[in-house]
Amino acid sequence: MFKKLTASALLTASLLSSQASAHFQMVYTPDTLRERGGLITLKMPFTHPASSGYVMTVDKPEQFFVVRKGKKTDLLGSLTPIQWSSAENTGPAYEAQVKLRGLGDNIFVLQPAPYLEKEEDKYIQQITKSIVNVGSLPTDWNEELGLAAEIVPLTKPYAIYEGGTFTGVVKSAGKPVPFAEIEVEYLNYVPDMQSNAFAEAPAITPPGQAFITMTLYADANGTFNFSIPKAGHWGFAALGVGPVKEHNGKELSQDAVIWVQASAVK
Repeated sequence: MFKKLTASALLTASLLSSQASAHFQMVYTPDTLRERGGLITLKMPFTHPASSGYVMTVDKPEQFFVVRKGKKTDLLGSLTPIQWSSAENTGPAYEAQVKLRGLGDNIFVLQPAPYLEKEEDKYIQQITKSIVNVGSLPTDWNEELGLAAEIVPLTKPYAIYEGGTFTGVVKSAGKPVPFAEIEVEYLNYVPDMQSNAFAEAPAITPPGQAFITMTLYADANGTFNFSIPKAGHWGFAALGVGPVKEHNGKELSQDAVIWVQASAVK
């Protein structure tokens, strides 16, 4: 009887843990506000960043590009397969080395191939933006790119103080999405760029499971606000907002993701 109860309890705990932590496509570099250009490395696992959770097996992305001063540059050929390690497993991911030239914003966009989430029997495709600025000269950061699923920032994603507020607009093929559901996660395990792994220890201890993945809703105009309590990288995922709803005969959740970085007040 004791063994059965223990197994049942472990299963319940595992399910609660997986439900508490959301899927997030990452496009990560440590510093999104840089004094000067040069070569940067971007790491792109599809994982659960708030809990150093499971790394999903993904196919080669459909698109990867950067927009700078209105010019779009294809970077798909720069992607290199890597292995990314979390507290749960090691799985395939991608990285890219990109040279930043001149001052201004660089909007990186990754459109991954749809991922089959077997437990939910549906596909997930998270179209992800991450903006890197050089020299504190703002150029493109608030430009809408016309993505199928997109969060357009109304706050500079790289110039937010700890305790400040990030504001964005959720859009589907250019149209605002009223009352969009948005999941929020803190990158609680700092990535080790050399070993391609999350840190072993978390940056903070959440007060409860509800704080691992937080949920909020946009207003009637698709706009949302989130006050950022801690310095570091934060991910926002607007769920199922894209116009494509099916893939390979199954439901498709076409999500819009954006990453922002808050800085400590010193």
